[in-house]
Amino acid sequence: MDNTLFGIENLDVYLVLGILAFFGLMEMLAGYLKRTNRTSGDWIQEAGGFFMLSVVIKPLIVFSAFTIGGLLFPQYQNILSEWSVGLVLISYLLIDDLMQYWYHRSAHEYEFLWKLHRPHHQAEEMGFFISYRNAALYYLMMPNIWWIAFVVFLGGAKAVVIGLILKQLVIIGSHSTIKWDSFLYKHKIFNPLMSVLERIIITPAFHHAHHGKSMQDSISDPNGNFGNMFSIWDQIFGTAKYTRKFPTDYGIMNDPKEHWTAAYFYPLVAADDPKSEISRGYQKNSTATPEPIFVELEKGEKYLWCQCGKSKNQPFCDGTHHGSKFKPLLFESKKTGKVKLCNCKITKKGPFCDNSHLDLLK
Repeated sequence: MDNTLFGIENLDVYLVLGILAFFGLMEMLAGYLKRTNRTSGDWIQEAGGFFMLSVVIKPLIVFSAFTIGGLLFPQYQNILSEWSVGLVLISYLLIDDLMQYWYHRSAHEYEFLWKLHRPHHQAEEMGFFISYRNAALYYLMMPNIWWIAFVVFLGGAKAVVIGLILKQLVIIGSHSTIKWDSFLYKHKIFNPLMSVLERIIITPAFHHAHHGKSMQDSISDPNGNFGNMFSIWDQIFGTAKYTRKFPTDYGIMNDPKEHWTAAYFYPLVAADDPKSEISRGYQKNSTATPEPIFVELEKGEKYLWCQCGKSKNQPFCDGTHHGSKFKPLLFESKKTGKVKLCNCKITKKGPFCDNSHLDLLK
């Protein structure tokens, strides 16, 4: 397996570490470490997650892929070695990123995967190490890590090395507190460039919106902007949201803040707090009712109407929809006063009641 570039063995490792060091230094110079409210548990999850992924999980997956490949289809080993590096690189990156898009999106739409991915969204501050904050099992099941291993087995090691460097530059950059695109958005001369760039790769504004706590700020969309390196998949599959703005609140709603051991080792380790999604026996029960709820609204205020039917703060969203294909409906009140909001969740005029609940009472 030849993974040397420019005659340097493991150049990808050095460059990835260099990218981390660069963004870490930039964040330090910008005063991030002085302002951070990160706990020791946060640092353990992020730095420890990076170490485990790099030293244990990825090597384990590569070893497994080579073992499986050698047993089942040894005739294909190094078959890509005769291909041009450029062709393998493009093929590797596009397939890798498409798989990651759907895996990431599935982690927001299916309950078990969400429990493995939610530590990533519990971070209340952005930072370059956030990229490595997921449960260990989330990475062990990640299809594009297995794809990396099989492409190397097939002889595409050089393309993978280049691809990993390019990916890390985009991914670390989009999680960092160094909002490199913010400067470009402020100057009209760069608008044509950014209009093209942000529709190809993931920019900080695009990804920070995914980490925002609530859609209520009209910037965040925790249930959208799933892209990893390229934003093209969000555009194709209708999950892209462009605002060129950054959230002020990050994290998840009603976060019970479990100990890092439960967040990282779930399901082997569960949370002690029974209110936590990753505690034993936790269930999301329906709170929808066959009658509307009257609430006081303020003109001009924005609200999130629950559509999953399981919020404990009906008729409004409390974040319980995470891990399902539902997302709340953002609306702005056009008047001050009492209104009738749907709580049966079958209205055709959401968030307002259209008497659809009467069909349930027949």
